[in-house]
Amino acid sequence: MRAAPESSSWTCIRRRGALARELGEDVVFLRGDVSDRAVADRAVATAVEHFGKLDVLVNNAIASRQKPFEEHTDDDWHLAMDTGLSATRNFMLAALPELKKTGNASVINFSSGAGLLGQATQASYAAAKEAIRGLSRVVSNEWAPLNIRVNVVCPMALTEGVSKWAEAWPEAYAQAVAAIPLGRFGDPDRDVAPVVAFLASNDAQYMTGQTLMAEGGSVNLH
Repeated sequence: MRAAPESSSWTCIRRRGALARELGEDVVFLRGDVSDRAVADRAVATAVEHFGKLDVLVNNAIASRQKPFEEHTDDDWHLAMDTGLSATRNFMLAALPELKKTGNASVINFSSGAGLLGQATQASYAAAKEAIRGLSRVVSNEWAPLNIRVNVVCPMALTEGVSKWAEAWPEAYAQAVAAIPLGRFGDPDRDVAPVVAFLASNDAQYMTGQTLMAEGGSVNLH
């Protein structure tokens, strides 16, 4: 991600340290700006060097600012597009040579119900996320002959970013919760991660080009 405020940076560092202690050699970290193609290339090279191969790619990074559409500046717009859509493109292109080698690879891109529902104050974020869905559908067809599956997850999870959004826009947050049939935002680990793990596994080997909604039932795709 791009440089974060100091407090957020320290939070990330502490979390990385905790994960490193818990998982040891099963995890490796690389800090960089995901909108930079060189960072994507370096991330892929680091993964292959550390783990020996790359057969799953998950794109879930994005930074955005919440405000009414007419108040979005060019910088606000580019922030979401660069760290969301462009970053997804960067990592997919960087990973492709390695994914081709596996014979059964999976790409999992994150989108959002914000675009499907048209949530207020989310213009740049929703636009970037819906663009990621469009990109994923196209590439799922193009990469199917390579046995590379490309699917999308739309989560409704109480992440740190959502918590900050809830503080800034409490009425919008309350409306969002009220629209969730299961009555709550999901937990990233318990409610969303298992969906990602499923798409990464051989259990989903006959699925590609799909959008899976992990958001408590607030959106029903037809």
